[in-house]
Parts: sequence; C-alpha cells; structure tokens
Amino acid sequence: MLRASDTVWKTDTGRQRRDNEDNAYVRAPLFVVADGMGGAQAGEVASKLAVEEFHRDLPQDGTPEERLATRVQSANRRIYEVSHTEHEHAGMGTTLTAVYLDDVDLAVAHVGDSRAYIFRDGALTRLTQDHSLVEELVRRGKLTEEQAAEHPQRSIITRALGIELDVEVDTWTYPARAGDVVLMCSDGLTSMIGEDQITEILGTETNLDRAGERLIAEANEAGGRDNITVVLFRLEDVGSDAGLDEPTVVGLPAAATEPGPSAQDGVGAPATGAPPAARSSLAATLTAPDPPRQPRVSVPLARRQGRPNRAAPGTRRRGPRRFAKALAALISVVVVLFLVGGAGYIASRELFFVGTNSQGIVTIYRGLPYVLPLGVRTYESFYVSGLPAAAVPADRRSALLDHDLRSQAAAISLVHAAELGQLSK
Repeated sequence: MLRASDTVWKTDTGRQRRDNEDNAYVRAPLFVVADGMGGAQAGEVASKLAVEEFHRDLPQDGTPEERLATRVQSANRRIYEVSHTEHEHAGMGTTLTAVYLDDVDLAVAHVGDSRAYIFRDGALTRLTQDHSLVEELVRRGKLTEEQAAEHPQRSIITRALGIELDVEVDTWTYPARAGDVVLMCSDGLTSMIGEDQITEILGTETNLDRAGERLIAEANEAGGRDNITVVLFRLEDVGSDAGLDEPTVVGLPAAATEPGPSAQDGVGAPATGAPPAARSSLAATLTAPDPPRQPRVSVPLARRQGRPNRAAPGTRRRGPRRFAKALAALISVVVVLFLVGGAGYIASRELFFVGTNSQGIVTIYRGLPYVLPLGVRTYESFYVSGLPAAAVPADRRSALLDHDLRSQAAAISLVHAAELGQLSK
C-alpha cells in the first residue's frame, strides 16, 4: 500500500497580479488545486468555495472517481448559486483538479486548465488535459505547442466550475508506485515555464520543498503573469502486498499514449501535451485504456415505414435504389452539418466580447461578433453595464470596445475596471 510523504504546498501572487485567487486543499490522501476567475476578488471566492467542499469527507458510495466527481459537482452548484444571488460575485468561476490516493491508484477529477503530473524515472507525464481554447486548437492541429504558448487567447478556458448549473467532470484512474512524485499546479506555473524545465527541476532537486521554491521562482523570473500554486508529494510503500499487482486503468487520456492529433473533434478530445519520453514511460506500466468520456450528440434517425414491393424475376428496379442512395447521402450531409454547427455553437458559448448596445451602453456579449446572411446574429447580450460608452475617456475607449474574444471572467473584469474608472490604455 502507498502513502503520500514529503508533502509540499506553496503559492505565490506572481509579479503582475495584486491578489491571489488560487486555493488548495492538502490533506493526504486527498489533494486539490483551484484557480479562481472573475475579477474584483470574485475568483478568490469561487476557488475558496470549491476547496471548502472537500473539507467534508468524500461520499461513501461509488468508486474513488465517482466520489471525487460527486464532490466536484457539489462545489459547482454552490459556486453557481452564489454567483447568481450575489451581484458582486456574478460570473465568477474556478478551475479544479483533485487527486485521491487509493492504496496503489491515483484517482483524478479535473475541470479547467490546472494540471496534475507524475514524475517517474526522470520522465514527466501529464495526467490531465486542459479545457482551453488553445489546447483544443493544438489537438486539432491548428496550432503548435510553441504557438499556443504565445497565443493571445491562451487564457480562455472552455470549462470551469460555477458557470453552468451542471459541469462535465473528467475522471481517470492511474496505477502508482513507490518513488513517484506527483505535481499539481495552477496554470500560473505551466503558462510561464515549459514541461522540459519542470522535468529538469524535479530531476535535480530531490528535496521537494526546494523543488517547489524553484518552480515558483522560475515562473516569476519568466514574467509571473498569474498566481502560481504548486503542490508536490512523494509516494512511499508502507509494507503492504497490495502494490504487487498492477490495477486496470480506466479512461487514460492520450497524454500517456502515442502522440498525434485526435480523430475526434470537440472539447474533451484526448490531450497530447506530454513529451514522448514521458508518455512511453508511464504507458509501459499501464494496461490498454479506454478513452476519456466524450460529450455525445443525439441525432434522430429517420425510419422508413413499410417495405418496398419486390420486383418480378428478371426485372431491374434501379430507380428506387438510386433514390435510396441519394436520400442516404442527403441525410449524411445534414447530420454532418448538424454536428459541425452544434460543436461551433457550444464552443461559442464560452467566448465573450465587449461592445455597445443600441442605446450606446457598454455591454458584454456571448458568442462571436458576426452577423450572418439574413441578419442572423452569432451572439447574444450577456451583461448590460450602467456605463455609457460616451463616458469612457476617448483614449481608453478603443481598448474597451475592441470586440476581441475573451473568457467570461476577462470580459467581466474589463467592464468592471471601466465602471470604476480604472481602465488602462
């Protein structure tokens, strides 16, 4: 049986933020990292509410994955209710990554772009996949890892706690072994330094306290654009025979399998962010995994009523057969358009931009800033402020009303800054 030892939890505001909106829960065998968003300290409230849910014992029923997911759903509902009843916390949300050590397995529950890793035999393997716009573009082959690191929309996440009444939680189970080091962190670390640099630090610093300090120091040295939270712990054997048999792995993401773009589009496609060496290292100890659960789109199937009359012997009835083929092709086109359109609509629900309404009031819109033929809009009003655009200083107006795509939290933070007269050029 395994237990966590040498546990380290460190957090830092970073160099460009005034407040720290990260939170964590560190009490073996359960570890949680949450990165809040929302501005005006609402992000700090969201991450705190999320972590507080884990102060209670996990539910008794179900697998470790299911018990973690139940607690994450409870946290999501609590944040959602507070954000819809307290105006000052409107639009707040948080990422959350939770790891539970269950004898010889690591159960993981994950929403957002915080991360969990295993460092084993000198190789770093990512256990989670980011729910972010740029990660989705990387998975589809639209961006390289290098381009994603500098992309202006890298902060836009596509899934978070508190945004909707229900949230989809990714869960997996991984086999662990003595000597593994588990790293959990907010994106304030991984957006500043790469996985090669993290690997080098964990490989040279056997003292986890010093390793945590170096990780934060180098993230700050690289710019420290966001809050930085690091949780580290080492696994050690406490003498049970439970660890002799390798357990079955459930839902292993592609971070520990062969690299390459996913054949399946949409949020939740397998990540490929871990280095090839790290993937092969962990994959060598794992059984063949099932892919992570994906959102499903239900498409109604048309059924033909009755049967066609059979042709007399020796006759040829090509007309109905050709019609059936044409109908099948048409149905295929309609289904493809439905799926593509549905995926695009779902993705656009996580994008926001700032403009003005017909009365000239600064407004946050959800969707894309386009009008299609026949006057079809690809956006809807999300939040109408009390600020007329004419009241914004002219030299700051273009920075506010630029129609750039943003996350919900970023758009709200920008408008609140304008309302308070704190908008920078």
